[in-house]
Amino acid sequence: MSEPIKVDIWSDVQCPWCYIGKRKFEDGAAQFGGDVEVEYHSFELAPDTPVDFDGSPRDFLSQRKGIALDQVDMMLDRVTSIAKDVGLDYDYDHVHQTNTVKAHELLHFAKSKGLQLEMKEALLKAYFVDGGHVGRVADLAELAVTVGLDRDEVVTVLEANTYLADVKADVAQAQAYGIQGVPFFVIDGKYGISGAQEAAAFAGALEQARSERDAPEQDAS
Repeated sequence: MSEPIKVDIWSDVQCPWCYIGKRKFEDGAAQFGGDVEVEYHSFELAPDTPVDFDGSPRDFLSQRKGIALDQVDMMLDRVTSIAKDVGLDYDYDHVHQTNTVKAHELLHFAKSKGLQLEMKEALLKAYFVDGGHVGRVADLAELAVTVGLDRDEVVTVLEANTYLADVKADVAQAQAYGIQGVPFFVIDGKYGISGAQEAAAFAGALEQARSERDAPEQDAS
């Protein structure tokens, strides 16, 4: 059996295109049909955001990014519509804008327990769909329990910043790769795909990676 195709994905929990891109990638991987191993990496879109931002995502984009409110509304309506096309019901009226560094630390902890993919899905759903708070330790610990992690252990590692260095290492690696926006997918350590591309693009990249792996064996024969 050949090794699975490794896919490294840089994303942020509060990135709407990252959740959409996750769904499209999953569809593409299903079309590909081969063995795929996914690992998520940290990327902070707004690391200076306070944990308890006083306002909505609409306020954040207007105040912090200098975008006119009518343009913000158009942007949110558009991304909500695209999310619906992939089966996601974004609820921006109840999204809690926050700092995501603790959510990223939690993802690293979940990876150490073999539950990173489940934790990533739970965090994105909590933020965009369920109106959950993904910046506070207590809320994150409650959410972690839903995927099988121990609440007290989560609180301990988050309060101790146990995985903060891993988060910063991911961010540094993204900078080294020249990644300026997310989601960003690295296929088999060779091919970079930026943004929430269509499923067929991911399927094609995975197939190309598999073909190139198989090529030396064909040449040898």
